[in-house]
Amino acid sequence: MRFIGSKVNLLDNIQEVIEENVKDDAHVFMDLFSGTGIVGENFKKDYQVLSNDSLYFSYILLKAKIENNSIPNFSELKKIGIKEPLHYLENEEFEISHEFFLTHNYSPYMGCERMYFTVENASRIDFIRLTLNRWKNESLINELEFAYLLAILIEAVPFISNISGTYGAYLKHWDKRALGKLKLRTLDIVNNHYANKTYNEDANSLIEKVYGDILYIDPPYNGRQYISNYHLLETIALYDYPEIYGKTGLRPYVESKSLYCQKKEVGNAFNHLIEKANFRHILVSYSSEGLLLEEEIESILKSHGLPETYRIYKMPYRKYKSKHKQEASELHEYIFYIQKDIALTNSVKSNKKIEVGKHKTNSYIKSPLNYVGGKHKLLNQIVPLFPDKIDTFVDLFSGGFNVGINVNANKIIATDINTYVVEVLDTMKKTSVEEVIAHIERRIEEYGLSKSNEEGFKAFRNYYNKTKKPLDLYTLICYSFNYQFRFNNNQEYNNPFGRERSQFSPALKKKLVLFIEALHEKNVQFVCSEFEHFNFSQLDQNDLVYCDPPYLITTGSYNDGNRGFKDWNRLQEIKLLDILDHLNSKGVYFALSNVLSHKGLENELLLEWSKKYNIHHLQHSYSNSSHNTTRGESQEVLITNYTNYTK
Repeated sequence: MRFIGSKVNLLDNIQEVIEENVKDDAHVFMDLFSGTGIVGENFKKDYQVLSNDSLYFSYILLKAKIENNSIPNFSELKKIGIKEPLHYLENEEFEISHEFFLTHNYSPYMGCERMYFTVENASRIDFIRLTLNRWKNESLINELEFAYLLAILIEAVPFISNISGTYGAYLKHWDKRALGKLKLRTLDIVNNHYANKTYNEDANSLIEKVYGDILYIDPPYNGRQYISNYHLLETIALYDYPEIYGKTGLRPYVESKSLYCQKKEVGNAFNHLIEKANFRHILVSYSSEGLLLEEEIESILKSHGLPETYRIYKMPYRKYKSKHKQEASELHEYIFYIQKDIALTNSVKSNKKIEVGKHKTNSYIKSPLNYVGGKHKLLNQIVPLFPDKIDTFVDLFSGGFNVGINVNANKIIATDINTYVVEVLDTMKKTSVEEVIAHIERRIEEYGLSKSNEEGFKAFRNYYNKTKKPLDLYTLICYSFNYQFRFNNNQEYNNPFGRERSQFSPALKKKLVLFIEALHEKNVQFVCSEFEHFNFSQLDQNDLVYCDPPYLITTGSYNDGNRGFKDWNRLQEIKLLDILDHLNSKGVYFALSNVLSHKGLENELLLEWSKKYNIHHLQHSYSNSSHNTTRGESQEVLITNYTNYTK
């Protein structure tokens, strides 16, 4: 990828600055303005990596190479006979249709004057993009597989683009390489055994939500807006049929303009970024010809960091092979370093390991919500490990509420980040069984919902996405693929139809009735909240906080950050463990469900932290787990800060 401002030639310099200044045990490296991801990819071998870029095509490149720790296996595609996706995408025959956006707008097809691609290459790109969207919508590829294939396409496009360097303009004659055939090449993926995470957000908004050890900042230097130079890659990545304009077919980008490219805004933006950065070590790349002066950057860094740790490194460089003559001494690439007064350490104690024996299977209420990660099949091992007497039971990651509904406590507070799940449960709590069943059956009749009526399902799904009524969501789930919750980044329900499988059956109706009746008998309060915002100060030594967070070393579509809800990463894990340590210091009891190992990976952070507490090893014989594994591959545990279950 040819990319303005790429740091491929500065990687050794960045490494040297880190080695000279970072002397503690840093683990988390964030690349906040990632571009094509060359810096994050380079340091992935050494750290857990967080990467971000506001451009979507950059985000796809990051997601493919940073979040993936191996080349995807495309198991669902193999089931339908596509064993080699790249070969299929390169060679499958097709006909040009009205849906082929690039062909109609960026190649000399049907009188179009733009010469970014030959008709053959433009139509192949269109075919690939439409195919990837179809595979994704039909659940033939997951989010990481989609990103991997799309990233391969994005990296292949520059090799057959009829441009001189960027997509700000096309050549008026055909460059030799533009006449070649589009070739898809596999990506090199580094496995660092961490749950790495990528973001597609404004850096100044994201900085208030993340934290770690090393923060690398490489913002735009001047008034050049990246989106205008790479608009075509953005359109290929999004494939959103934008209203293009001008001779070069630009996509609208007024709302995408970076503050770092605006002289009047860049100083305040940079100051906010450094002030809010919750990282111990900060490195900033910048240019001597940038909008911010060296003195301004130094002043801002020292005002928020430890002045005595400030360093500046200057490397001479040439400007993009410019035709303008310039003295080498006039241009420099800067790397600034400063340390903030933020601690990194955690203390650990000796490990107390407790094996959990077999428990008799009791009759537990099962949630009517098929929420990924549900603990119903582990209740006979988990619930007996709770104290017999509990005043307030906090189900901190309640999900479908399988655990909370089966706990005896004077008061139960169930919290979850998923607004829609909480609303469904709260509505069931406040509505009679008769009213709930009547509402569901009215909707079934109104839209003709059945195991075979896909059109009725889609019409009802569209209606729900406009109205967002909780009981309609539950009804919709009853006819969705695998009865699961699934939302896109716009928080629209997008789970496909459960043809010949899903329906509001008599068995499901019975389960729902039992659940609602049990719900009405308990003193339950449902709260939509991120776990760190819960008011823990209201708890005392008669209370228990149960946590079933997403598992750090496993993946799940419910918590990957791509469904319109917050993701789970190492930083979130640290927050939770710190909260549990605080509860322990107050004498409040807690119990944490998690996995210590999974498919050869170990949660080293949790392993060290858990040495302070009691580890109960569970026999996981359930299939709908949050790590979607098979028996024998994961070490499922319940970690508690108590041993006397008759508190």
